[in-house]
Amino acid sequence: MLRFLGLLFIAISFQSFANENVYRLGAGDLISISVYDEPDLSLELRIGLSGTISYPLLGDVDVQGLSPKQLELKLLEKLKGPYLVDPSVSVSIMEYRPFYVTGEVEKPGSYSFHPGLTVERAISIAGGFTERASKNRIYVVQDNMGEDADGKSIKKDKAKLADVVRPGDVITIEQGFF
Repeated sequence: MLRFLGLLFIAISFQSFANENVYRLGAGDLISISVYDEPDLSLELRIGLSGTISYPLLGDVDVQGLSPKQLELKLLEKLKGPYLVDPSVSVSIMEYRPFYVTGEVEKPGSYSFHPGLTVERAISIAGGFTERASKNRIYVVQDNMGEDADGKSIKKDKAKLADVVRPGDVITIEQGFF
């Protein structure tokens, strides 16, 4: 019995880890939706600021915070029956939303995201540290998908150079005091 509970705990822990690392769609992502044998329903769309896409036959569809797989299932459910008998839908990300680097870097601004990006690489893409940069005062504000109605879940976390950057993150490098 104790062994079973241990295995159950490991399975639940793995599932929550996996859920945290699933990519969530957000404003600015360019996605491709393919419906097998339906060229009029196969499109490339950029997700709008409201977190929605305008899709043929369905109108506005809320996609904010969904994984690509969840969007596939949502479209499948809405298209099946009234429009198509047995649709086959696939969703892929063509272009991720950008990340941002501000503060004491040579070229602050927004940059294209690439999977596997770290804070150190992001700073390098932004031209590196300025002379006044503090290498110990680096902060990341993550692009929040699950903020409450008041928007209070946005938090500024201290970052290490090896930390992973996600699309929409804002990296701030503060000034060092000499």
